[in-house]
Amino acid sequence: MAVLEPETLADPVALTRALVDIESVSGNEAEIADAVEAAVRTAPHLTVRRAGNTVVASTDLGRPGRVVLAGHLDTVPVAENLPSTVDGDIMHGCGTSDMKSGVAIALWLAISVSEPRLDVTYFFYDCEEVESYRNGLRNIALEHPDWLAADFAILLEPTYGLVEGGCQGSMKAWVSTTGKRAHSARSWHGVNAIHAASGILDRLKEYQPRRVVIDGCEYREGMNAVRVQGGIASNVIPDRCRIEVNYRFAPDRSGDEAVRHIHEVFDGYEVEVTDVAPGALPGLSAPAAQEFLGVVGKPPIGKFGWTDVARFAEIGIPALNYGPGDPNLAHSRQERVELSKIRSGADTMRAWLTGETGGVG
Repeated sequence: MAVLEPETLADPVALTRALVDIESVSGNEAEIADAVEAAVRTAPHLTVRRAGNTVVASTDLGRPGRVVLAGHLDTVPVAENLPSTVDGDIMHGCGTSDMKSGVAIALWLAISVSEPRLDVTYFFYDCEEVESYRNGLRNIALEHPDWLAADFAILLEPTYGLVEGGCQGSMKAWVSTTGKRAHSARSWHGVNAIHAASGILDRLKEYQPRRVVIDGCEYREGMNAVRVQGGIASNVIPDRCRIEVNYRFAPDRSGDEAVRHIHEVFDGYEVEVTDVAPGALPGLSAPAAQEFLGVVGKPPIGKFGWTDVARFAEIGIPALNYGPGDPNLAHSRQERVELSKIRSGADTMRAWLTGETGGVG
């Protein structure tokens, strides 16, 4: 069993490396959850609960508000990038950016800040990188909603030290064409469904995605073909072809509105929507969010991509994304994080939680 020593827990950089070196591909989070649980149980100011491989630690100091600091423990599959390595100011390894550096900051705060000015729920959960039904945050929201009760939440996803408000919605749909099957030597007897699919691609090429500004955050939509299925054999005219379309939509559109829009775009074609995940509005008007923005000292931007802030929004908790990692490196073989970003992120979070200056240097 991995053990997080006191000297490691006292340094968010060392803690990041220790967490990265505990392999925790989705579904294999037991060891890292055990280590996190053991660590938070050493802090007398925390009440600790666990469900599966999700660990929840909270203060109960009677403060005037409560914030959730959340991070997922799992990673995508390792790409020959474990164990971690450090080269100057750069730490390389699976999960360094997405999002064990953010988890390390939350865990460091949980241990080191015994008198926050807000009550805090530290939420470390499993299975974020896989199917929605396995997501630990989703399952706790369904089974133990009181564990997540709060006025505000910060998800420590990689944002490269900027506040990213809300998130885009995401939709997947198959758009299909039909034809008539025939022998390819007598193709005039058939109708080629793959050829007919060019109309779908033409609509995608001509599509003008929206750019939407909400609370000062810009969201850029996108609608793209991501997969094509068609063909029977090299001597058969195919009678069916379908193209999978991924639509990323701004959070001012509901899931139902996004469904109606994709049907409008592909009017005349068969459209089968297979997944819809609504986005989340920035939520930056909450007093705690405004205070946090003041400490960060940089303007917020919109989140390109879907994150679990949408789950918080669904249960009525305004939330934002803030973490030290670079989102452009998430899931890549080259995943890495700057040590200076971990330290500055830890300082910012501590200053906000305590109202004090200074930190880890």
